[in-house]
Amino acid sequence: MEKRLKTLLFLLVSGWVVGCHPHSTNNNHSMMNNNAATNNATSSSSAAAVPANPMDDKGIGPVKSVELGPIQPELVKKGEQLFNEQCTACHRIDSRYIGPALKGVTKRQSPEWIMNMILNPDVMIQQDPIAKQLVSESNGAVMANLHLSEDQARALLEYFRSIDDTISSK
Repeated sequence: MEKRLKTLLFLLVSGWVVGCHPHSTNNNHSMMNNNAATNNATSSSSAAAVPANPMDDKGIGPVKSVELGPIQPELVKKGEQLFNEQCTACHRIDSRYIGPALKGVTKRQSPEWIMNMILNPDVMIQQDPIAKQLVSESNGAVMANLHLSEDQARALLEYFRSIDDTISSK
């Protein structure tokens, strides 16, 4: 258990350093790749316009279709735990932090886009117009690729849906 905790802590800190501080003076290879992705994303943002209806944008990645039904409490619980372990270094639910606030994300983006951004942030930041815009709004901070599974991304999506459903029912 202690080894697992140390590994998780290492991954969180690494993800935070690599993904959230692209302008650091650290010259390791990962940082240069993230800076290159940021430069490509911001310099080519005029080439592809943000779609008129972002809910039509499925993003770029392995997820082509997501079947949504009633919110699944067991996935919400897994997603909340995963969010707290992996995402809070850069994201908050109710406010912008290093990355955008996630409250309402399921009302702004399609489920496929959300999952593809979680699973494939490197390509999304380079090629997807919405992801490029988010990078520019986040002062060039790019999302770290945490190498999550589709099941983990789906659990995070379900957690976000539960938050947004709570907002809608107020």
